Amino acid sequence: MTIRTILVDDEPLAIQGLRLRLERHEDVEIVETCSNGREAIRAIKTHKPDLVFLDIQMPGFDGFSVIQGLMEVEPPLVVFVTAYTDHAIRAFQAQAMDYLMKPVEEERLADTLERVRQRLAEKRGAEEAGKLKEVLAEVAPDAVDSMNDGSDEAHAAGRYEKLINIKDRGQIFRVDVDSIEKIDAAGDYMCIYTGDNTLILRETMKDLEKRLDPRRFQRVHRSCIVNLDLVRQVKPHTNGECFLVLDSGSQVKVSRSYRDVVARFVH
Repeated sequence: MTIRTILVDDEPLAIQGLRLRLERHEDVEIVETCSNGREAIRAIKTHKPDLVFLDIQMPGFDGFSVIQGLMEVEPPLVVFVTAYTDHAIRAFQAQAMDYLMKPVEEERLADTLERVRQRLAEKRGAEEAGKLKEVLAEVAPDAVDSMNDGSDEAHAAGRYEKLINIKDRGQIFRVDVDSIEKIDAAGDYMCIYTGDNTLILRETMKDLEKRLDPRRFQRVHRSCIVNLDLVRQVKPHTNGECFLVLDSGSQVKVSRSYRDVVARFVH
């Protein structure tokens, strides 16, 4: 799998440095480099890359303006690259894959590319399944009907991850999602609790939700996701909120705005 990539930065030395670091990753193909936002929009629409490394601070047409200029096309995965930390929240609101600080560290870049590979593999897998279904619909419509009738739930479950790789304290942990009890947001990081361990994952709550089966993992608070299979007790509270008691004995508050969602799963 080749990751077709565009680099966007108004500083030639920054592009050169990023290019050198990316050359160590054989599956990354740089198809274009751009020195400003308007060039970037034209190049993205022309080349339709998989990935864009996008500087935020550029004169006239910044990185966020580039994202706005791509609203009518299917956007690539975007990694913002900047020398300033104060754009982090807005970058993740723009659904960026990641947010790298200059000068880009090789280890952080490798982590980002691993997440990109995983996301692209999921996307391409879904596209191939769709194409196969289209072919079957033409040559064997009965087979497609059988697939739809008997395995919708299996297909839905297969879309979500069963293992999550988490790099924490210099080690890579392969976490079985069945063991995840709850997930708390802490700024740009997620705290993953597995009952006897706590790991830190750099990812937005919104992106992580997409990777987990919503029939089991539900947000019960603005900054907390719970594994409903590991809920052992529901304790009402006088102010209209309630608490979930988990297998480990820890308690999680369910805000009033999420009570209806949880009530459909917890009986």
